[in-house]
Amino acid sequence: MKVSEVLSTAPDRLWQLARQAGVTGVVSRLPLSPDGRASVDYMDLLQLVKRYEDFGFRVEAFEPGYEWELDHVRIGTDKARRDEEIAACKRLIRHLGALGVPVLCYNFMARFNWVRTSLALPTRGGALVTGYDHACMKDAPLTDSGVVTEEQLWENLQYFLREVVPVAEQAGVRLALHPDDPPVSPIRGIARIITSAAALRQAIQLVPSEYSGITMCQGTLAAAGEAIPEKILEFGGLNRLFYVHFRDIRGTAERFSETFHDDGQTNMAEAVRAYRKIGFHGPVRVDHVPTMAGEDNRTPGYESMGRLFALGYLRGLLDGTNE
Repeated sequence: MKVSEVLSTAPDRLWQLARQAGVTGVVSRLPLSPDGRASVDYMDLLQLVKRYEDFGFRVEAFEPGYEWELDHVRIGTDKARRDEEIAACKRLIRHLGALGVPVLCYNFMARFNWVRTSLALPTRGGALVTGYDHACMKDAPLTDSGVVTEEQLWENLQYFLREVVPVAEQAGVRLALHPDDPPVSPIRGIARIITSAAALRQAIQLVPSEYSGITMCQGTLAAAGEAIPEKILEFGGLNRLFYVHFRDIRGTAERFSETFHDDGQTNMAEAVRAYRKIGFHGPVRVDHVPTMAGEDNRTPGYESMGRLFALGYLRGLLDGTNE
C-alpha cells in the first residue's frame, strides 16, 4: 500500500508534516486557473506534478473535489454542456496518462459532494467530528434541479463510462468510482445510486474494463452496513480495487458520526490484513479526521493533527500485519 495524503496545490505546513511523517504519495486536487476555475490544461497539471515531485512526493492519484462537479454529466438535461464536460474529462485523463499519474478518483453524486448535517459533534476528549442525520433532511427544499431520479443517473453514468473508459484504457489511467456519501437516496430530491457494494459492482459492469474500478471508501460502505474486510477481498478478487479512503464511522446510513480511526465499528486490523491478502499496492489515504485541541475546525474532517494521528495508526497497522 502506498501511504498517501491529499494536499493543497501549493506548499504549506501540511506538506512538511506529511513528509516528516514519512508520506511519499500525494493525492492531488485540480489546479485552479486565474479566474478560480478548475484547470485541465496540460501545462498547469505538469507544473503542479513537478511542484510535488520537487518536494519529494510522487502523485499517486488525482481526486477532484468541489472545484469540479461535472453536474451536467450527472444530471444530463443540457446535452451540449454535458458533452463539453466529458470532453474536458477526456483531456484530463489523457494528460494524467502522459504525466504518469495512475489513478483518477471520481464520483457520481449529483449537485452535492459528501453531505453532513453536523460539522462539530464532540467525540473522545472533546475532539470534533462530522455527522449525518437523514431525519434533518426530511423537509429540506428541492434544489433548482428539481427531482433527479435514479433511472436518470444510471443512464447518465453508463453514457459517461462509454465515453471515457476507452480513453482511460489508451492512457493507462485507472478510473476509481467513489460511493455516494452518505449512502442514502434521495437528498433534496436528488437521487443517489452508488449506495452499496452491489451498486459499485453494477456500475463497473456497465462498461467492463480492467481500467474501470472502485475507490474503497471504508467509512461510506461501513455506513451502508457492509463488512469492510469482506468487500476488500471481493473487489480485490475482481482486480477492481484501485484506491482506498481509510476511515471509519459509528452508526448507519440514516444516522452516523465520524470517529477516530481506532474508535469506529470496523475492524481496521482485519481490513489491513485483507489488503495484504489481495496484494494491494495502490494508494491509500487517511480521510475525514477529527479536529483536535487547538485547531479551529475551519475545514471539518481535514485539519492537521487528526491526520497525523491517523497516519501513525495506519503505519502501525501496516507494520503489525507485515507477515
